[in-house]
Amino acid sequence: MNDRRWIYPVALPIPGLENNTADVDRLCASLQRHLGRGQLAVPLALIKRAPHLLRQWGYQAKCVVFRDRETYRLTGMLAPDHPSPPGIAVDLGTSRVVVRMIDLETLKTMAETSFDNPQITIGPDVLARIHHGEKGDAVNDCHRLIISALNDCIRSLSHSCGIDHQDICLAAISGNTTMTHFLLGLETRWIIREPYIPAVNCPGLIDAAELGLEIHPAGGVYIFPSIGSYFGGDLIAGILYSGLHEAEDTAILVDVGTNAEVVLGNRHWLMACAGAAGPALEGGVTKMGMMASPGVIDRIVIDPQNGAFQIATIEKQPAVGICGSGLIDLAAQLFQAGMIDMRGKLVPSKCGDRYGSDGGVPHVVVATADQTRHAEKIVVTQIDIDSLIRSKAAMYTILETLTATVEMTPMDLHRFFVGGTFGSFIRPESAISIGMLPNLPRDHYVSLGNSSLEGASKILREPACFDDIESIRERITYLELNVNQDFMNRFSAAKFIPHTNPALFQYRTGNPA
Repeated sequence: MNDRRWIYPVALPIPGLENNTADVDRLCASLQRHLGRGQLAVPLALIKRAPHLLRQWGYQAKCVVFRDRETYRLTGMLAPDHPSPPGIAVDLGTSRVVVRMIDLETLKTMAETSFDNPQITIGPDVLARIHHGEKGDAVNDCHRLIISALNDCIRSLSHSCGIDHQDICLAAISGNTTMTHFLLGLETRWIIREPYIPAVNCPGLIDAAELGLEIHPAGGVYIFPSIGSYFGGDLIAGILYSGLHEAEDTAILVDVGTNAEVVLGNRHWLMACAGAAGPALEGGVTKMGMMASPGVIDRIVIDPQNGAFQIATIEKQPAVGICGSGLIDLAAQLFQAGMIDMRGKLVPSKCGDRYGSDGGVPHVVVATADQTRHAEKIVVTQIDIDSLIRSKAAMYTILETLTATVEMTPMDLHRFFVGGTFGSFIRPESAISIGMLPNLPRDHYVSLGNSSLEGASKILREPACFDDIESIRERITYLELNVNQDFMNRFSAAKFIPHTNPALFQYRTGNPA
């Protein structure tokens, strides 16, 4: 677009015998003066309604136009005096879905909410859901569940803002490759089978009505593109939001979810990879592990003198479990207190009365019964710690291998962006002390929060940055770790705390509190 915005007020010449151009042609001609070159598409739903609406509104209208390269599409027609129409940005997470409503004229957030992904009833992770989807017609179950939940959420958000949900003309949705396939009702079985081929990487703009999303009858839904089976649109959105693709100095972006997905680069080039470093950090390993939420332990300090545990929970609620950042804090503090050795094994003599064993599996008590909501102690087992050690080793090895491909080391990075819920709570000091993140100065680390949601929101707030998405995607080179022998060699060295070369991680002495 010449002036890069979503909304264009138009005033059409009144038709007459001497000016008998068709209504929609007249509308397109008026819009084209704003848009410049490029083809303008008008969906049939609006062609059917345009003659009546234009006459009702005195041949004036407020039009919402979406641009994809040099092609334009009319996604909404509203009365000229209609309030600013909204758009919605969606982070389509495997466990949690976040929806934000944005005024497309003022660009301000109108409302925001989140809900548990209802597909959890089918399976806790994408792998379980894909396997479920291979049974009969069950491939559509995930599609129906998420569309129904999104429609309920959109109606509720609209009601809270005092607007009609059918006034929403645009939606921008980012999620991993499997989640967007479920959203579109696409076959997912080939995503997890060699050679790991998705049905589509660039869905583009989808008709809301065809998708089943109950917004404006002609509304458009933009789905962020993916790179492949294990690098989805949520990472593209994260790159867009971080500005990594515009940086002169080389930086890195890490997003931990089902996997650890990593992007390295600058304004000239981008390299990416993904690896299985996520589950232990996202609450998928410990018996009482969970995603970050009120009451979840996210910070732990152990007094080196008497071994006393000081725990902090989100919103200072009684403890209900422990999340990824809490596990990292715990491992760092246990190691500094001598309660685990460099292999990550619990040392009973150092753990004192917090040490125990259940069914032959050693554990350490993190929160006593009187500190928890359900009056049951919270423990982390040796199995949990072993899993965390593998995950932290995988994380650092991914960083080390990726940087080595461009003849760098993790220590050469000028910015280290951390996305997702994991990035909001993690303390780099703790992660460094167990050998998970590189020993960079603290101010090199930047927490992005929900970078998937923020990237989707950025599209609605800055239409001009839409051009960046395809540019980002075209610049990314994907590194396959499964066939990388250097990765396996480095991984073995990283399975110790902090590493077989501990000098790499001598960050600071004392507690990281």
